[in-house]
Amino acid sequence: ASAAASAADSAAAPAASSSPPQPPPFNDLYAPYLKHATARLEEAFGSDLQPYPIPAGFEKTSAETGKGARKTTVVTTSVAWKTTKLRQVRAASVKAPGALQVLNFVVFPELKYDLPFFGGDLVTLPGGHLIAIDMQPLFHDDAYKARFGKPIAPLFARYKDVLPWGGDFPEEAAQFFSDNFLWTRLQDDSLVETTVFDAFKEYLDAYLDIVINAEEITDPQHLARIKDRHVAYLHYRAEKDPARGMFRRFYGDEWTEEYIHGFLFDLERKIEDGSYKCPV
Repeated sequence: ASAAASAADSAAAPAASSSPPQPPPFNDLYAPYLKHATARLEEAFGSDLQPYPIPAGFEKTSAETGKGARKTTVVTTSVAWKTTKLRQVRAASVKAPGALQVLNFVVFPELKYDLPFFGGDLVTLPGGHLIAIDMQPLFHDDAYKARFGKPIAPLFARYKDVLPWGGDFPEEAAQFFSDNFLWTRLQDDSLVETTVFDAFKEYLDAYLDIVINAEEITDPQHLARIKDRHVAYLHYRAEKDPARGMFRRFYGDEWTEEYIHGFLFDLERKIEDGSYKCPV
């Protein structure tokens, strides 16, 4: 019996070797990030965490991309929440095995608080990983930096040496980043799975602590400044969104512009149509 089995194995070997090579299994790098963020939001806010409305057609969208051996399916999914203090918490995930994966996780506070934004932009392309994590300030005066920069300054000091600076970015964007902006380019998957993930968790923890302790602003002039900064930030992000070209290629112009202005950066539209009431 063993001889027959050996003969059968030998006969089968050429056929097996002629099979086309199988692609490596998809390593979903950012699923743990979203799972952790969701759990932390639920832990921090409990029943105050409610679904944020996602326009029809944007919860999950897919398309075919590439040709021949490089053909793959790209899937874009969106999830979103809101709380008493947070106008919109949203995550956009893009996955195309063998081509790219992206997680864009952003927190937009309610406009009656002078809280910074939280942003995690995590991008993996065939050439490597682009990582940006920050608590993005509304203002840059010393008092604001002392309140909101101080909690994450030790984190930045600890991670900046192991996550080297990723290089220049547009000068016009500098106003929207803090002094503790983690921006790096990496080749190693293991760093994304460990060190970057740790940084994301610690930055998010620090941010949620700040949100929980935030006090409502009542001064009309300060509220007006907060509104101006929110509008300026979201307008810039919507107009300069680096994902625009990718989304257009996958889903077309109409879908892309509606996704950007109607969901990802929707404040201006919601103010215009009256569905969001500003404090002033």
